[in-house]
Formats: sequence, C-alpha cells, structure tokens
Amino acid sequence: MEEMPSLKDVEDAAKRLKGKVMRTPILSSRLLNERLGVQVFLKCENLQFAGAFKFRGASNVISQLTPEERSRGVVTHSSGNHAQALALAAKRAGIKAVIVMPEGSNPYKRAATEAHGATVLTCENSQAAREAMCREEMDREGLLLVHPYDDARIISGAGTAALEFLQERPDLDAIVTPVGGGGLLSGTATAAEGRCPVYGSEPEGADDAHRGFTSGERVSSQTPHTISDGLRTCLGVLNFQVIRARVAGIGLVTDDETLEAMRWVKFHTGQAIEPSSAVPIAALRNGSLPVSGKVGVILSGGNVDPALFE
Repeated sequence: MEEMPSLKDVEDAAKRLKGKVMRTPILSSRLLNERLGVQVFLKCENLQFAGAFKFRGASNVISQLTPEERSRGVVTHSSGNHAQALALAAKRAGIKAVIVMPEGSNPYKRAATEAHGATVLTCENSQAAREAMCREEMDREGLLLVHPYDDARIISGAGTAALEFLQERPDLDAIVTPVGGGGLLSGTATAAEGRCPVYGSEPEGADDAHRGFTSGERVSSQTPHTISDGLRTCLGVLNFQVIRARVAGIGLVTDDETLEAMRWVKFHTGQAIEPSSAVPIAALRNGSLPVSGKVGVILSGGNVDPALFE
C-alpha cells in the first residue's frame, strides 16, 4: 500500500504548483450565514483552471513526470472534472492524453475535455469497465496511468486548496468538502491535520464513504443514484486510509437538498456551482455535521451543464 501523504508533501506540491494553478478567492455572504446558522467561508475552486480543484492534483502529477514518462503520454478514467483537468495539464506540458469516460457522462464535461485536445474513449458505466479500458490503452500505447484520486501525488495536489484556505483564514473552526473518490477530502484532511477538524459530505444515493467510515471497512462497489455526477465513484484505497485516520465525520444529503443549496449559493454569492460542490452546503443546512463557528467550505467545481443548472 502506498504511504499516506504528509503535510510536507502538500507544502512541496504548493511550491511545485506556484504559477501553474490559480489561488482562488474566498467569499462569504451574510444571508447565506443566516440560512445555515454558521459563519461560512467559501473557497471558490469552481473558478480554478479547468473549472475544478482537480487541476491541482493533475498538475502536481504532470510536473513530476520524467522526460521518458512525458514521451509516453498519460491515460485516466473519469466522468468529468479529472478528465478536463488532466487534459488541460497535459496540453500545457505538450503531453498526449487519453481519457476513458463512461457512458452517461456529462456531455458538457466531455466536450470540454475534447476541447483541451485529449482523445476521449467511451466505456460501459462501471468501475471495472473504466479500469479495463485504461489497462488496454496502457498495454497498447505504453501510456502512464494518472489515477483520478487513489494517488499520493493527486491527494497532495488537492490539499493545496486547503493549505491556501488556512493561510488566509487560520481562524476556521472546521472545513467541509464533498467526497467521491476521496482526493479532495483526504488532501484537505492532510493539509489541516492538527489545525482544525475536517468533515466530508456525500449524497445518500452514493454513500459508500459514510458506510465505510462508520463500519471501518472500505466499500469497493456500489450502484449510485444521485444528481451529483462527480461523487458517484467509490473511495480509493489510499484515500480511505487517510480519511479513516484524519477525518472527523461524513454527513449525508438528499438530491433535493443539494439542488436547494445550488440555488442558495447562486442567489447569495453569484457563483454557479455543480451539484457536487453544493453537497457540503446542504450538509450544513440539514444538520448532519456537528460544526459551529467559522466553517470553511471548498466549492469543488463549477462544471455544470447549463441546462441542468437552469
């Protein structure tokens, strides 16, 4: 098993990514605070390059590749945000990228991935099918796998968002993120360890992280039913290890609560966020997280289909 990343790994990633990623703004809204009953600060990774925090992890991996690895090109499987992030990071570095996307992926995210110059392949909508097609491409083309979340370099890169957050808001009493594969949550918990508790949040229709966190046994498969397309994957092995060791709890929300949270964020801050980003706001509203005082929320992405948002 890969060793858990440390705070130093996150700090090293931040140095590596300086000038390559955007230092995203932090917003607050008095009316949103009143609705939620806590003072909320929003770290706007929806404004990050490629529209999501995923660009941090992808860029951290790409920046560490050897010349030989760069010449081979990279491959990954993703339903959306990691696909776009790796495609853009690879394009900036002049590296070939092949992205495996499952059937039913958000067409808006697929189009954006292709616009960044990546080759997009379609597979059946299952984890096994994603991984199988990636292996085929690795064997056929000699491509290097950049896993969307189960990789210490991805986790460390994702953690740089929380590192920035705490540099600007060292008085936070807690940080909340969404959780799908676990890259953002495990990276945030690594960056914030010893400074403030970190909580995850996920849809009731894709609750593998909550079940695994409660039972102590990682859930390796599920059939997700949620509007939050970025949270339909199961926790990675390394991610689960980090989350069990460093995360304080995981809240659950319904899709209706998520949609309401999307509306609130747009109305009170002007930010158009995707459903996955709204899940932490919904968890604060429904009381499934034991937080109070000043709470930081990482808005994970803004790559929402305009038709869905309307």
